[in-house]
Amino acid sequence: MDITLIKTFLEVAATGSFVAASERLFVTQSAVSLRIQRLEDSLGTPLFTRSKAGAILTSAGQEFETYAFSLIKLWEEARQQIAIPEGYSKALTLGAQYSLWPRLGFRMIDEMQRRDPALSIRSEVGMPDRLTRFLIEGVIQVALTYAPQQRPGLTVEPVMEDELVLVASWPAQDTHLEGSYVFVDWGPEFTHAHALSLPHLTDSGVTMALGALGAEYIVNRRLAAYLPARSVQRYLDAGRLHLVPEAPRFAYPVWSVWRDDLKPDIAATARASLAQVANKAEEDQDAILGSAARIGDDADVPRMGAVSHE
Repeated sequence: MDITLIKTFLEVAATGSFVAASERLFVTQSAVSLRIQRLEDSLGTPLFTRSKAGAILTSAGQEFETYAFSLIKLWEEARQQIAIPEGYSKALTLGAQYSLWPRLGFRMIDEMQRRDPALSIRSEVGMPDRLTRFLIEGVIQVALTYAPQQRPGLTVEPVMEDELVLVASWPAQDTHLEGSYVFVDWGPEFTHAHALSLPHLTDSGVTMALGALGAEYIVNRRLAAYLPARSVQRYLDAGRLHLVPEAPRFAYPVWSVWRDDLKPDIAATARASLAQVANKAEEDQDAILGSAARIGDDADVPRMGAVSHE
């Protein structure tokens, strides 16, 4: 059976929409419809009830969904086992949002290799929806994300709290940065808290959904933005970015999501490695936040990033 058909079926089942599935799979809606039709023809029964509102699993579709997950899991296990390079006996694929690679993901890989030289590691990058789909399908076994989604077969665990701090490429004196402020979109909770705390900066002319990559933009221009403290440390140390006095901070938790069927020895190595890396990242962040507290507002820090149970 074509594994692409199975993945398409699971995407439509997850989104309840042929249109949404096509956007996530980067194919046309007609391609999604054709794949589902081929799968239904092979099974000899309709899997979805179509309507203008979307696509709902039939009773046969609900029954087949369990088998679909098993087929995907078996396929990924076989693919990864066959792909283990010579000289290695185990494999793990780690996924993370872009902003979490520099100070967590890369260092986690280093630590896992140090602890278990026989472990082959592959990496993926993506936004939360993509990482969740990869976890469900077995493409990755562990993910680092700001917006975890709780699903059957997955375990969500807290890692640390990033703190978003306001930085500028020049020594700004206060938060009156109109005309020089870039709004980095850290999600709806941040948008709400930001609007309450800094209403004069809500109408920025430039908005980015690039996470910590925004630092690469503002550091070369006379601009300011909210970025994770740990990700801007090297720019602060080099004097290329500066903490903005009196600026509020926003807590943004980092989470890890684990497949429950990850082999115990690999899971133990990965968890221990992540814990060590996170502890070091928190130490680095605390040093930056100590500076922020001395020059800024050390009032209650709004906390964001609840676990989604979609």
